[in-house]
Amino acid sequence: MAENIETRLYFVVGDFSATAIVGAVAGVATALLIGAQWNMLLGMIVGMVIGMGLSLVLGITCFYLLFGAMEVMVPTMLSGMLAGMLVGMAEPMGNEVTASQGAGIGALIGVGVFVATYVANAVIVRREKSWTR
Repeated sequence: MAENIETRLYFVVGDFSATAIVGAVAGVATALLIGAQWNMLLGMIVGMVIGMGLSLVLGITCFYLLFGAMEVMVPTMLSGMLAGMLVGMAEPMGNEVTASQGAGIGALIGVGVFVATYVANAVIVRREKSWTR
């Protein structure tokens, strides 16, 4: 029986590390750029753009060739976007976020996105199999 891509250890570790790395890098970049004097909405939007841009750049240069573009693009874009938005909103709300804290927050968001993506995929595959019977 052939193994699915989402269950091979190489791809699981690759997806996990890609989402965590992109989230951490987006968190660091956003923490370094956005300060307490920013508007919260503007910080969130700029953080989202930073996270999406960094996930695209990191994906093209590091992850897409190793783990597959379509399999990695959605989780890395989501983790970069969410990490940038959360860190970008935190500083203007009065929560001082250092670069290392931004990295930790971003990495945790990346891990959360990884788990959510794999759970959603399992639910979708299960539903699809039940419909085809």
